[in-house]
Amino acid sequence: MLFDMDGTLVDSEKLWDVALRELAAEYGATLSDAGRKALIGNSMADAMRILHDDLGQPHRDPQVSAAWIDARILELFRTGLRWRPGALALLRAVRAAGIPTALVTSSGRPLVEVALDTLGRDSFDVVVCGDEVDAAKPHPEPYLTAARLLGVPIARCVAIEDSPPGVASALAAGAAVLAVPAEVPIAPTDGVHQLDSLTGADLELLAALLGAPPA
Repeated sequence: MLFDMDGTLVDSEKLWDVALRELAAEYGATLSDAGRKALIGNSMADAMRILHDDLGQPHRDPQVSAAWIDARILELFRTGLRWRPGALALLRAVRAAGIPTALVTSSGRPLVEVALDTLGRDSFDVVVCGDEVDAAKPHPEPYLTAARLLGVPIARCVAIEDSPPGVASALAAGAAVLAVPAEVPIAPTDGVHQLDSLTGADLELLAALLGAPPA
């Protein structure tokens, strides 16, 4: 099992929204709703470029903006991280069944370490962070890396995602994909099963996505 983090397991996109809009205000501008949606699921480097373009300030240094966001989001994660509906129950069921499990996120390691205080450090056999791969989502490398570290063929993995870049990454890697849109819609796509939430998702569904009977 390959789980995305932001917007999939935890309702953190609202916290990112706070940080991004605060940074825009620091720059004397306002992040548009379209710009905010375009940021979801991207690596930090890509997100900062999108942010600066949306603010009409492409001259801004992405590293400076990323450092500001990192510091603010760490504060917000420590106090305001909440599970997405059904996510904790599904993760517990997967772990109880002994299924190899990875967290595959575009967030950087320092932030993920804080999130793991909520998610549980024993919830995953492998954690792949956005700052630990050469190419971030929507490139397939994060999911291919997770499958390799788990020792499981990617074709035998189900990836759960909430954003278009994440879905594109998982599909390109060759995983079965369960999409649970959070902040932005995901267009109907061959090979992608969509649910409104993870409430009610179970091992039988995951097995069906792989075309196999449940264990």
